[in-house]
Amino acid sequence: MDPVTDSLNEIHRRFAALRDGRVADYIPQLALADPDDFGIALVSMSGHTYRAGRTDSAFTIQSVSKPFVYALALSDLGARETLRHVGVEPSGNAFNAISLEPGTGRPANPMINAGAIATTALVRADGPAERFARVLDCLSAFAGRPLDVDEEVYASEAATGDHNRALAYLMRSAGSLRTDPAEAADTYFRQCAVRVTAVDLAVMAATLANGGRNPVTGVRVVAEPDAVRTLAVMATCGMYDAAGQWLLDVGLPAKSGVSGGLIAASPARFGIAVHSPPLDPSGNPVRAVAALGEMSERFDLHIMHNSGLHAATVTGAERVERDGRTIGVVTAQGSLEFTETEALLYALQGLTPPTPGRLVLDLTAVSTVLPGPATALVAVLADLVERGHRVAVAAQLVFEEAGETRPRTWEVFDSREDALEWVAGDGD
Repeated sequence: MDPVTDSLNEIHRRFAALRDGRVADYIPQLALADPDDFGIALVSMSGHTYRAGRTDSAFTIQSVSKPFVYALALSDLGARETLRHVGVEPSGNAFNAISLEPGTGRPANPMINAGAIATTALVRADGPAERFARVLDCLSAFAGRPLDVDEEVYASEAATGDHNRALAYLMRSAGSLRTDPAEAADTYFRQCAVRVTAVDLAVMAATLANGGRNPVTGVRVVAEPDAVRTLAVMATCGMYDAAGQWLLDVGLPAKSGVSGGLIAASPARFGIAVHSPPLDPSGNPVRAVAALGEMSERFDLHIMHNSGLHAATVTGAERVERDGRTIGVVTAQGSLEFTETEALLYALQGLTPPTPGRLVLDLTAVSTVLPGPATALVAVLADLVERGHRVAVAAQLVFEEAGETRPRTWEVFDSREDALEWVAGDGD
């Protein structure tokens, strides 16, 4: 049983029928998207991937590319030099607004179109071909696989991109763009037309959440300070003129795109991506916003939530002999949030014997279990019992009430010794 996938599937079912929003049509090729496409993918810091819905549908990355290219520019130039050319303040305006600093022409931040064009132009290269090659290599490293360009979408963007070209020329005239405006805009169009899936975006978000190291490939893509700075700008600017409400309600660094992609990073926990083409008036995917709001509430993911510093969660995973019986024992400590619970469940899965088996979960040193993780843990324990295992929990706290309505089928004891004694026996 996989409680993370079960949770994603439940959220997917809940919001699949949501019909609000409109598919973007100002780029003709984007108007061809299926409004019923809806996929959710999550990648944890241990590199495990969870998914629900249509997570293998290919679509173009569009504005979701912006934070990753910003991280590349930071790697090339450093934070101070990058800041000279692109600001970090929320614009409070739409993604394609003319948000340029008076006197300097510096765009407000790298998450709006003007800032993204300027950021792409900062990537070190001898010319536009090399610059885009470096951008594509960077996006591919974040995704953990080679990515390519949807040439039809690129051509469609290039044919209808006069507004973005105008932004580039305005920045050039103000002195904030040092490269040819037409070349800068064209490279940006190609960047937006890079093809991805929801799983790709989840890996990319997880790489930022992991301090710049891809948790699937193990490759360091950017330095940790550059990942941290990127996440900070995503938190304040990534959702355009809805960024303040998003940070208040969901509380995760995020970035959306007009093709329906949305990523969010829960630092040191996971990266998540949702794809759903219909957009709200701010240009954010309606289903994705709803789904991530539900996840944040369910798992207490808000970055302002004070979880404290946790020691290693799983302190033991062993098989012990008791009265001629082999018993799997998993021991944990501290507070159980998403990442800690995932580690605990994988340890429990690794020790689960063939049916019928005997298992003890020692939580006597666990101080807190948050509601979402508690529900997942309860579901796994119930599933083990239903499959024929004899299961006991040693705990000093009650955690099974969080969202659980079916009768408890596993036993709870105050001490590890009592739990082992009961599991080793044959009767009640």
